[in-house]
Amino acid sequence: MALDFSGQNLRGRNFKGQDLAGANFSYADIRGANFTNANLKGANFSHAKAGLQRRWAIFLVLVSWLSSGLSGSLWFVDGYFVLAILNAFARYSIIGCIVLILLIAYFIFTIRQGVGTNLGLVAFGIAFAAAFAAAVVAGAGAFAAFAFAVAFVLAFVLTVVAGGFAVAGGFAVAGGFAVATALVAGALAFPVAVIFAVGFVDNETFGFAVFIVMITAIAIAISIPGTLLSIYITWQAMKGNEEYFLIRNLAIAFAATGGTSFRGADLTKADFTQATLKSTDLRNTILICSRWHQAKMLDRVRPGSTYLQNSQVRELLVTGQGQEKNFDRQNLRGINLQAANLADTNFIGTDLSEANLQDADLSRAKLKQTQLDGTDLTGATLTGAYIENWGITNTTKLHGVRCEYVFMRLPTKEDPDPLRKPNNKQEVFADGEFADFIKPIFDTLDLLP
Repeated sequence: MALDFSGQNLRGRNFKGQDLAGANFSYADIRGANFTNANLKGANFSHAKAGLQRRWAIFLVLVSWLSSGLSGSLWFVDGYFVLAILNAFARYSIIGCIVLILLIAYFIFTIRQGVGTNLGLVAFGIAFAAAFAAAVVAGAGAFAAFAFAVAFVLAFVLTVVAGGFAVAGGFAVAGGFAVATALVAGALAFPVAVIFAVGFVDNETFGFAVFIVMITAIAIAISIPGTLLSIYITWQAMKGNEEYFLIRNLAIAFAATGGTSFRGADLTKADFTQATLKSTDLRNTILICSRWHQAKMLDRVRPGSTYLQNSQVRELLVTGQGQEKNFDRQNLRGINLQAANLADTNFIGTDLSEANLQDADLSRAKLKQTQLDGTDLTGATLTGAYIENWGITNTTKLHGVRCEYVFMRLPTKEDPDPLRKPNNKQEVFADGEFADFIKPIFDTLDLLP
């Protein structure tokens, strides 16, 4: 008899390697539970709540705040280097100009191109600073170049880390709190900035009061945009912006470490209908015919190489609406699209082997070279589908398929209805006639070794 855990509090429980086939976890709280390598064939997780335990979520947010504060401090320090522009000595003024140009370029490229582009920009900044330091006369010039390079790189890294932990913790307020944290940390860094700035600004030229005000104004002018940029990165990553996929992947990896783990588990025909799946590790899982209808936060799981890594596929699984979408040449082996709307959808060269397409609407779908070994098409609608060289086998289930006509080739402008079957456009297949039409293909397959 299958085990019944429905409605139970299973937070942090260890089910590693256990045989839980057919078990009922509906409405259970499985946050932080460990199902690594478990047998969960046919298990019911509908309405279950997976994800982080509260203490891990709090830890992630605290780390986000700390990283944001340190990042703000370093942006503050970077800001003081800009003061070198005001120095009477040319070599120090050059340093300030270069720093200002690099910071402006960094902000522009981050907003327009995303974090990935900045990796190259940071590398350029390090190389440029190192080369400049080697060329500058020994002393404060070389030190300034190296110091800025270190501060700039650390500020960038901490900005990325802060954004990642903020997304992982799932608290939007983390970004807002980061501003205050960064400003406080920046204020703490102020004495250090003053000490270093003595080498850049001539106190005899400027009064001490003006000197202090200028350092504070310029340094804060850099630290605030740097901190706001961290919030912007976090916001874009939470929205799923592909330009910030590094932050998103980092966040999901952080969160999944303390979240629910199904890593390596067999989830064949498991039901996750309306389950909450944020911060869930699904790497190396077997997902044959698993059901994800109306699952919540499926975009926050760690999918590994499963079909869940594709955002368009995740949306299709949750909503059941894939009309006019393009899934050409994707590996969707074992996917559960029962009763899905797939009209006018492209599956050219797609692997749909072992998939559940029962009662799916595949009207006018392009199934050229689609692999359908072991696929269940029982009750599916294939009217107007393009089945050129489709890969059905003697294990493909076509019982009760609804089909009035099909096309044996893909359409072209010259021939929008290529090789229509039945040949007469005024005729359609009667009930059961499509099976008779396709039967010779199955008979041929049965004769093959």
